[in-house]
This record gives sequence, C-alpha cells and structure tokens, in this order.
Amino acid sequence: MFTQAWQTSPREFDTLSDLNITVPMSDGITLAGNILRPDTDEPVPVILSAHAYPQEDQYTDLIPEGFSHLRGHMEAGDSEFFARRGYAHIILNVRGTGPSGGTYDNLGDRTIEDLCETIAWIADQDWCDGNVGMFGMSYFAIVQNLVAAKNPPALKAIFAPFAYTDMYRDRYYHGGILSHGFMKMWLPTLSNPRLAPLLRDEIGDEKFEALMDVARGDEDLQSVPFLKQALDDPTNEQYALIAEIIAQPLDNDYYRKRSLNYSEKPAVPAYLGGCWGVPGLHLPGAFRSYENWAGPKCLTIGPPVYLDRPIYQYQYESLRWFDHWLKGEERGIDKEKPVRAFIVGSGEWKEGDQWPFPETRWTPLYLHNDGWLNEHELFKHDGFSAFTDSRKEHGEAKFWTGGMVERTEVCGPIVLNLFAETTSDEVLWFISLLHQDAEGNESLLTRGWLRGSQRELDQEKTKPWQPYHSHKQRVPVVPGEVTEYNIEIRPYGIELKPGEKVGVRIKCADNDPPVNTLQAINLGHLTPSNSSEIKVHHSRKYPSHLLLPITKGNRIGTYYSGGNLPNIDLSVPVR
Repeated sequence: MFTQAWQTSPREFDTLSDLNITVPMSDGITLAGNILRPDTDEPVPVILSAHAYPQEDQYTDLIPEGFSHLRGHMEAGDSEFFARRGYAHIILNVRGTGPSGGTYDNLGDRTIEDLCETIAWIADQDWCDGNVGMFGMSYFAIVQNLVAAKNPPALKAIFAPFAYTDMYRDRYYHGGILSHGFMKMWLPTLSNPRLAPLLRDEIGDEKFEALMDVARGDEDLQSVPFLKQALDDPTNEQYALIAEIIAQPLDNDYYRKRSLNYSEKPAVPAYLGGCWGVPGLHLPGAFRSYENWAGPKCLTIGPPVYLDRPIYQYQYESLRWFDHWLKGEERGIDKEKPVRAFIVGSGEWKEGDQWPFPETRWTPLYLHNDGWLNEHELFKHDGFSAFTDSRKEHGEAKFWTGGMVERTEVCGPIVLNLFAETTSDEVLWFISLLHQDAEGNESLLTRGWLRGSQRELDQEKTKPWQPYHSHKQRVPVVPGEVTEYNIEIRPYGIELKPGEKVGVRIKCADNDPPVNTLQAINLGHLTPSNSSEIKVHHSRKYPSHLLLPITKGNRIGTYYSGGNLPNIDLSVPVR
C-alpha cells in the first residue's frame, strides 16, 4: 500500500521459521509456539499472537471464506505477510492449551501474567529490536486488551479489533441471561485444554456445592442437556468450565478479574473495532475500550460480515499501524479521524472524532396501539399489547414505523425504555431491532436482552442513551405490577431510504432460527420453562419508547402516516 506521501513496509525478505520455540515462565512451566521471521541478521520488531486453539490451523493455506464455526478460530493473521515485510511473528498457545504447560484458567490473572513475561522475554532476544506488538482477532484480541491494560514496557502497540472486554455482560450473561449456545460451540475448538475445577479449589467444596445446589434447582438450566451434564458432574474436567459459569449467575470477582480494568489506565496504542454483525459478543467491547482507553486509539466498525477466515482483510491496515508505532515511520495515521463506522445501506463510511458521533440526536419513538412506532406522543386511546409465552407458544409484540420520507441515518447506542407486566415473578426480555425494505422484506439488525429480576441500574454508570445494570442481585418481578425495564440494544449503523421502516420486536424467548452462522453467535440463551401472560404497556401513564440515534436526515419526522397523501374522492364536494 502506498500514497504520494508514504508507503507501508515493502515485501523484501525471505523467511526463516522455528516451529518449536518454548518460553519459560516464572512458575516453572513453558509456553509453546512458532515463529516466522525475516531472513536477516538485523534485529526486527516482533508481533505476538496468543491463543488457545490448534497451532497448525493458524497456518492452514485456505481460500478465504466468510465466518463459519469450522474456521472461526483461525484468527492469527498471515505470518508470511508480516515476516516478508520486516516483522517477526510469533503465534503462541496460552497456558493449559496445545503443547503449552499448566492448567487453563479461562483468561485468569496467571494467563495475562504469562504473556507479560513472554513480551519481556521476546524483547530480550537478539533477533528482536526491543519493540513488540500484538495482533489477532476475537480470542487473540481479548488477550491483547487484557495484556495492554498491564502496560508491559516493551509492548508498543496492539491491533485488537473484535474483542469483548466484559466477560459477564459481553460473553456469558447478556442482560443477565445465560448465553450457552456459543459456549457449546466454542469449547470443542480449544486445543488439548487442561481444565480443572478452579472455582471449587478457590472457594472450597462446601461453598462450591452450595452454589451448584442452587443451580440444580433452576428448571431453565435443567432443561438444556448441555448444561444438565455440567450440573450432574461439575468437577469432571470436561464440564469444569461450564460449571463455573452456571454456578455464578451474578456479576462478581470471577468476571471482574477476567474483564478489562480501565482504572489501570492502559496507555499502549490500540487499534480497536469490530463489526455490526456480532452484538452478542465483541461489539460492545470495542466501544467500551474506545471510551475508556488512556493511550492513543482508533475505532473501526465494519459491515456486518465479521471477517473471512483465515484473516486477511486487515493486513495492510495493521501493517500501517505497526509501521507507525513499532518502526516510527510516517504512515498518515495521525492525520485521520479516529472513529470510522460503516453505514449499512449506504455502502459508505462515516468518520468522526468521538463516539457516539457528536451530531447524534436520540429521538424517542413511542409504541402505540396496532403496532405503530413513531415520534408522536401517546394518544388518549393507547393502552397495551398482550401476548403469551409458554413452551408451546412464544408470542411477541412487534411495532413498526411508517415508511421513511427522507434518507435517515441511524448510528449509535439504542435503548428500549419498556413498561410491562407479567403473571410470573420472572421475565426474560429478548429485543430485536428490525429493518424492512421498500418491498416488505424483513431483516434483523441488532439485539438487546434483560433478565427482569436484574433490572436494577448502576446510576453512576448509566447514561440516557446506554443503561448499565449492576447485575449484583436478583429482585423478583411482582406479578401483575407494571414495571419499567431499561433495555440496552447493541449499537448499529444504517441508512434508511425513503419507504423503508424500522421495527422493534419484543419477546420473552430466544427461539428465532439464525439465517446465517454469524447470527448464531448472538442466539442460544436460556428459555423460560414457566408460562406467563405478558402485557406491554404504551399509554400516557406508561410511555414505552425506543430511543433511536439519528445522525442524519429525519429533520421533520417519519410521520405517522408515512408521508402518504390521501387520494381525493371526486364524488365528495370540495369545500
């Protein structure tokens, strides 16, 4: 890649490889990995990629294809690409996986300490010039965020799009609702994992068994065969990690230790981002890190297609980033806007200096009778919409705007402030933001979740456009009582053309079939085993509404009527 003013590092080196390097750790184990480096006697900067997957898969020569479960873990990038341009690339298995020693601790403190030690070891090798970066997506990126928060001296930059940063909210419990589908798919992709009942060892047999007894009494957990196996045999190595998660349904130190702590003020230059297609995993972490990162940073949110496997789309973008921060060469990075978001429907990118974009106007769209969704405040006759949720019938309430009159851009965080009642003492909310084109074809844009008993907000962290739930306790829902639920819907960016509509679907079950493998990542939650009658209130007393982030257009509204003029009846005299 080049411009008139700069070029990225050229392809100029042959390569040397060592497929069996070992890195000693301070507790006596070793980590195992491979290195590919330029064929030169001069020391070079080094890029580290750390993971828990089969090592050989990261080097598989495959024709690229979109994300699939079979290829989902191929996220280290192309070592040849980096090495031929003057960088050594090390791909390393973390503790307790592959040929590395030790026990897997689910991204615990020891794993992160290992990688800080690894970076110091790399910087001390004669083939390294002292500058170390980190690269990779998903698991590789999650690790990068956690390591960079420790600010190891030799780590000069990370390239880490597609990373969740809150293990509880992003990974295992969406809105306090257990997400088990992705966990079931993901666990078999680990390479030779050595798992152990770490939580039991930490808190003792008596406390651990008490937690498991509570979990065993949960009918929703018992109804999922995958989870029931862990409930029946929680100390079995095969189920130990699953048991740890289902034994801890509330946010606690276990998840905090494995989530990014921004109070450590991570200062390592960070390339952050993701895509609109994974709201149930990596997307919120990108925005959270960009908001709280102390060092240089940029944010790129791409179209909802994730990335082809093996990873290649970010090759030149990452090369520019490393050239700038590891080699100190001019690449034009400091002259660009730091926030870039792809706008679905326009095929174009939106750029700015901050997130959310400063021009955002959060516009309330009220839920009305007859499934209407619009800016008009509630009418006197508005009341409620009802549906049944049971094992046999998972009902829903759906609300649509009229057709857009203007090109309207929506980009940013979204909230549904919902007033509702149920006949049960618990309710699980599954919210979908929908799109309808001018021909009437519907598609899913993004999702939101909330367990009713975990509706309590952390007022210090809550913003009008982004509720933050503490998830520290469960307060049962009072049957028959109208209750307000502030439900975060994960951000999205789309241009709505004239005639297109936006809709919101409210359900209490996660039973929608995915239309592609990417959507499957965001599905697979617990489904309530009890039956309940649901009323979604939308009246002047209980004004349920969607807060939609409008960034362009929609100056005088979408109109209740959809902007359609009625035909003139010539048989009626005009007065």
